[in-house]
Formats: sequence, C-alpha cells, structure tokens
Amino acid sequence: MDYVSTVCCILAFLLYYNTLDAGFVYDDRRAILSNPDLLSKTPWSRLLENDFWGTPLSDSGSHGSYRPLCVLTFRLNYVLGGFQPWGYHLVNVLLHCLATALLIRIARLILPKTKSKVGSLVTGLVFATHPVHTEAVAGVVGRADLAACNFYFLSLLAYISHVKCRDTTYCHRFCKNNSLTKPDSKQYQKIVYALQKNVTSCNWPKRNFKDLENNEITTAVGVIFNSKGTFSSCCRTNNLKLWLYLVLSLLLALAAMLSKETGITVLGICFIYDLIYCMSSNKKQTRSLLILASALSIILAVRLQARTPHFSSADNPTAKEPEFLTRFFTFSYLPAFNFWLLIYPNNLSFDWGMDAIPRITTLNDYRIIVTFAFYYCLACVLKRNVRKIVGIQSEQFNCKSDDNCTVCHMNCSEIHSVSCRNTNNNNTTSFFSSSCVCLNICRPLVVLRHHEKKRCHTNATILLSFAFLALPFLPATNILFYVGFVVAERVLYLPSAGLCLLLGLASGTLWDSYKRQRPVFLCAFVMVLAAFSAKTVFRNKDWKSEEALYRSAVPINPPKAYGNLGSVLNSQGRMDEAEIAFRKALQHRPNMADVHYNLGILLQGKNKLDEAILSYQRAIHFRPSLALAYVNLGTALISAGRCQEAVSILRQGSRLDGTGLKDRKEHETAKISALLQLGALYSDQGRLQRALAAYREAAYSLPNHYPPQSVFNVLGETLARLEQDEEAERWYRAALHAQPDHVPAHITYGKLLAKNISRVAEAEQWFRKAQRIAPRDPSVFHHYGEFLASRHRYKEAANMYEKAADLRPEDYELAVAAATAMRQAVRYQDAERWYRKAVSIKPTDARSHTNLGAILHLNGKYREAADSYREALRLQPNDVTTLANLHKLHSVMT
Repeated sequence: MDYVSTVCCILAFLLYYNTLDAGFVYDDRRAILSNPDLLSKTPWSRLLENDFWGTPLSDSGSHGSYRPLCVLTFRLNYVLGGFQPWGYHLVNVLLHCLATALLIRIARLILPKTKSKVGSLVTGLVFATHPVHTEAVAGVVGRADLAACNFYFLSLLAYISHVKCRDTTYCHRFCKNNSLTKPDSKQYQKIVYALQKNVTSCNWPKRNFKDLENNEITTAVGVIFNSKGTFSSCCRTNNLKLWLYLVLSLLLALAAMLSKETGITVLGICFIYDLIYCMSSNKKQTRSLLILASALSIILAVRLQARTPHFSSADNPTAKEPEFLTRFFTFSYLPAFNFWLLIYPNNLSFDWGMDAIPRITTLNDYRIIVTFAFYYCLACVLKRNVRKIVGIQSEQFNCKSDDNCTVCHMNCSEIHSVSCRNTNNNNTTSFFSSSCVCLNICRPLVVLRHHEKKRCHTNATILLSFAFLALPFLPATNILFYVGFVVAERVLYLPSAGLCLLLGLASGTLWDSYKRQRPVFLCAFVMVLAAFSAKTVFRNKDWKSEEALYRSAVPINPPKAYGNLGSVLNSQGRMDEAEIAFRKALQHRPNMADVHYNLGILLQGKNKLDEAILSYQRAIHFRPSLALAYVNLGTALISAGRCQEAVSILRQGSRLDGTGLKDRKEHETAKISALLQLGALYSDQGRLQRALAAYREAAYSLPNHYPPQSVFNVLGETLARLEQDEEAERWYRAALHAQPDHVPAHITYGKLLAKNISRVAEAEQWFRKAQRIAPRDPSVFHHYGEFLASRHRYKEAANMYEKAADLRPEDYELAVAAATAMRQAVRYQDAERWYRKAVSIKPTDARSHTNLGAILHLNGKYREAADSYREALRLQPNDVTTLANLHKLHSVMT
C-alpha cells in the first residue's frame, strides 16, 4: 500500500471538505447556471462548437477559451444532479486528491533515489495544502485547471515510461545474442552505448575493441548487466509497448489542452525531461523529440487559428497602456509577483484586475529592483545547473583512469589487445584470467558514472522543476498574447507543482545531509504545513458564498469587490447596504459602467427616478454598448413622464452593434427588450401602427436563444386591437407552436376567439387549458372570469374572480374585481367582504370607500354606508358620484 499517497490524499480531502456545502459563486454562475451547453435540450455536439461559456467560437464576442472536456464534466454533473452545487464541488475535491497522488508518483521518478522518500512526501503534503489552490478547488470553474493538471501529470508519466522502454529496447537490440561477429568500431560504439544505458545515463569515451574476441565482448556485456540485475527483464520490452506509451502521452497532452489551453505545454516538459535525464543522443531519442516537436507545432498551429478575444481595460489595464516602458516593466514584474504569491500566499483575492497591482510608471519604482533581482537569481540558478549537466557530459569523453594494470602495466582506461594479454598472461587466451585485472576496466568506470549520475540527477531535477514553474505559466505572461486578467490564482495550480518538487528536493537533501538537525527541520516543516492548512481551511470559507468572497477582496481590489458586493446585497433586498457598497466602488473607480447601471436599478426600485436616470446615463457614457442601460433608462424616463426622450433612447438601444462583446446573448436580448418596451409605449399612447412596427421588427430580428412566444403574443394582441383578427390568430398559433404551454398566448387567443360568437365554445376551451397549465396563476382565473361575465354567466364569473383574489390576497385590483363580480351575481354579503378587503389594502383610496358605502347601502347598513361616503369625500372632496350616493342615502334614512 502506498501510505504516502494515501496520507496526502486524505489530508487534501479533509482540507477541502468544507467546500462541499458551498454554492455557485462569481464565474460559476456564467459557466454553469447560464451555460446552455449543460442543458439536456442542447445537442452534445455543441460542446465541440462553443467556448467554455457556451458562446459559439465563430461569434465575435466569444471568449476563445476552448475547453470541451471540462464542459463535458459539467454536463455530466448536471445529468446526475442538476444544478445542485454539492456534486460539482465533490468532483473538484476528488480531482485535487488525484493530482496530489500523481505528483507524488512523478516526484519518486524524477527525484534522486536517496532523496525521493522524504522528497516525495514533502512534495505531496505541500501540494495538498497550498492555499493558492483554493480558487481552483473551491471555485467550480477551477475544474478546468484541475482536469488539465491531471491529464498533464498522466501525459508526463506516460512519456517517462516511453523513455524507459525506448532505452532498454535499444540495449536489447545489440546485446541479446550470445554470439556476435567481430565488431568494427561502429559496432563497438553501439555495444558501449548499450552498456552505458543500463549502467549510467552518461556516454562512455571511444575505445578500440578491434582485438577483442567475440565471446569476450559477450561475457563483458553479460557481467555488467547481470551485476545490475536488469538485463533479463528490461530487454524483453517490445516496440509495441514503446509506441503505445508515446501515443498515450500525446493523447493525454491533447486531453489536457482540451481541458485548458495551458495543458499543451506538457509536451515541452516531456521534451526537456528527455534532454536532461537522457543526455545520450541516439536515433530513437531524436525520433521521440521530433515527434514531440511536430505534435506541439501542429496543435499550436491549429489552436492559434482561432480569433484572439478582446478584453476590457479593467480586465488587464497594462495591456491598454500606450507607454512601452510601463508595459515592459509591469509585465516583467508580474511573474515575480506570482512567484511571491506561491512562496507567501497570505493575501489572496478572487480578482486582481483594475489597479489591484499598480502599474510601474516611473524608473524609481522599487519593484524594478525586485524584478531585476528575481530574474538575476533565476538566471544564475539555471546557468549553474545547465553548466553542471553539460560539464558532466563533457567529462565523460575526457575521463582517464590513473591506475595501471599490474600484469601488462597499461592504463586501465585503455582496452588491451589480445596480443598484450597473451604476452602478459603466459599466452592465456581468456580475457578473464585470474592473473590479470583488466576485467576491472569497467568497474571504476561504473563507479565513476554512478557519482556523476547522482550529481546529474539533482541538477536535472532542479531544471525540470523550474520548467514546471515556467512553461504552464508562459501563456499567462502576456508575452505571446494579451490575456484577460492581471493575476489569477487558479492559473498557478499547475505551476505550483514545480515549487513543490523544488521543496521536496531541498527537504530530501537536508534530511540526508544534516541528520543531527532533523528535529529542527521537522518542526519547521510541521509549522509551515499547519500554517498552509489553516489558511486553506479559512480561505475555503470565503468561497462558500458570494458575499463572503467579495468582502474578503475589499482590501486588495476595493472597486471590483464593492461593486460585486453591492449586486449581492441588492439581490438579498438589503437596499441601503447595497447603495453604500455601490457608492464606495465608484469612489475608488468612477468609470465603472456596470456599477452605475446596478446603482440605477437600485435607485429606480426606490422610486428615485431622477437619480436613477443619471446613473443610467453615466453607465451609457462609460460604456456606450451597454444595451441593458438603454432599456432601463427608457423605462425610467417613461415612469418620469419623459416619453419623447424614452422613444429616442429605446430606439438607440435597439440599434446597438454587439460585435466583440463578451456576452453577446445578453446584448441581443436587451435589444429585443428595447423594441418590446418601445412597442408597449406606443401601444399605451394609442399609436398602434407604430407599436405594430416595433413588434414586427422584434419578431424578425429574434436571435436563436430568445424565446419567441412572448414577442409573437404581443404582436398578435396589437393586431387584434387593430381588428386584423386573421393575422392575429396566425401569430397566436405561432406563439403556441413555439411553446405549447405558454399561458399568456392561451388567454389572448381565447379572447380573440370570444369576439366571434360562433367560436365561443372554442374560446372557453383555451381558457380551461390555461387553468390546467397554471392552476396557481391568478391572471388565468381573472381573464376567465372576464370571459364568463361577458357571456352573462355571473355566478361562474364570481367564482373565478374570487379564486384569483384568493391566490393574490394583497392585489387591490383583484379584490375590487371580485367584489364587483359578487355584486353582479347578487351575492351582496360576499361583495361587502371583498370591498372591505379593498379598503384595507388601500385605505387612502376614495374609490374604495365609495364602493364600500354603496354595497353597505344595498345591505341596509345605512350608518356605516354614510361613514364610508364621508371618508371618501374627505379623501376626495366634491366627488360627484359620492355626493349623489350620499344624497340618496339621506333620502332613504329620512
């Protein structure tokens, strides 16, 4: 049982256990709740056509992130558990545990053997507990990084297996036979290569084997391989297995890229591994490297054909900076900042955009020195390790033994000729004569290569660890292309493996070299591990809810944090707190169009129309393409009685160009809403032909994702008002065809049919269908009651009105309608009850008191009726109807 992997995985699971009851936060909403690719009605093939957020890749507003494998896991989550967050979080935690186990396996393979036991344990523990991983694991959107990381590690492991099979197969090709023809110099080089591949990873110097007997070569090869105990097993590996591992590695690399784009860099890691761990050049190694390079080139060529997305200046302000030096120094500083975040993950944030990291605009900024020191130290470390590896490789060609043979007195680093051995061994033909120590030629070389291999292995581990740090992070550096973020913690999930490997190597070295200081090292490591674990657990709590997440980011990115916090508080009905948050966000960054827009919605809800209009206008000023702001501004202007301005604004909003926008669907939906709002305004003004034109424009410009039934229905209503019943009926049927259970279409179609006396029964059937579809919808019973009343079926109508009022007891109009229906049905006591209900809902409405007085009058309650009339006159003096009713009442009373 692998106790190290088990312990590390259990620890990883326990640390992230408190994320299982978290909800969907931040980007999770758009990637999951608003992503049509997760829904069962969406064809599975759309996953290959759309980006990570569900937008077609061909759309100009596409994010360009092509991650179909990750979206596939989201869809499987949806199939199994719908939109329950628990299942999504569980998969993330399990993927993190798997990545931890795979990294431990990699550490055992690439760390020196003397350091791998402690080193792999430290690597696994640090990776399992590192707080910078919380965004990737606790945020469901981090699934892309988790899946890519697992495929990344699997691809590397497959390639390592390929290299082992390749090299042992190469040995077997030249050493498996017991009888060899007398080798020439080229054959000798191949045999020597076969020897060294199972003894050491370094080349042997050229030697002259021309005079060696065939059986002597065979015996020498056998002695060396048998001493290692690997000849019989390794050399049976066949070529099929070799190719399977290589193909598997390439397929896993492709899967990593289809989970997240950075996954393709694993081919670079494999390339570097082959170069620094297998320095001996041969045709098979060259072939493997060429295949890697070709695969990488082809995949990159295909991937880079996609359109480069455009990001706002708030996402990556430095990318929009006109000054070259500012861009150069700031982008150069960001890798150093990310590395520091890995070393000291104390201040973490869900977003590092805007001005969370100020740009370097002057030469006296201390961060320039920090940047220079970072790259200088990095260059020194890389240079030293590269030189050591190259130096060891060079030493192999110049290595000479200082010991001479005691029999023939020749240098043991030279291969002795047959005549030399015969002369010095009394013509003994055996190469392994007991009187000559020439057999020991190989032994000092093997020992020498063993020490060189240990040094080489350590240097190679350092270089590969730095490759892990750098290559997966390369796409996020803004060197190849600009990205839509400044710093993203989930991007560090994969590069952090390099840091964990370095810490594992350092820990193994310290543990092996300083045995007396082991207790000190152990205490220090436990303290670091405890700090990391505590930080991870507490950081997970920030990701449990959006409010907690945004509050945690206030010290780092106040404008973004306050802006998002205001939206959350507003959705919770905490209007005053939300307004404070919005205004604080605008204090830090006044040009945030989204915040102005959200503040406008809040103020409009508070009926502060003038302030709301100003907020919408500012939102449009800072982002002229924000279509939703035009719609809400038009609505606010209508409420303020500024209808002509509203017409102009709504018309502008309906004609906006959405090219290059991030959320094209929302933009197109807002444009349709603008046309519908414009049509409603014209309809209320009685300008039905203009309303009809607006509705027709909306109907003929509907995007695919917009539900058409509501547009078709209002178009039919307008045509019905224009007495164009035949065309109206066609649009009603189109609405019902688009959505057979669309209740408003059932009601409006029923009303249209009721106008034709020959189709009254058919009309009633549509009202009854609406009842069956929506038995808790008060509007259904209200409209059915109107239909029944129009047919003079007052008792049935009264029942329908009463049901409608019961379903919405605080609705004044429904209460009045129920009371009126009861009066028409000669149910005066029930009518009195509902009129009293209307008065309780609107006690300051004069009409309510007048109606109550009238029904009390009918019920013979004259004094109460008089009181109601007087209250109505107090609220609305000199009302003609009330005065007349009161006069009639006085006549009756006298």
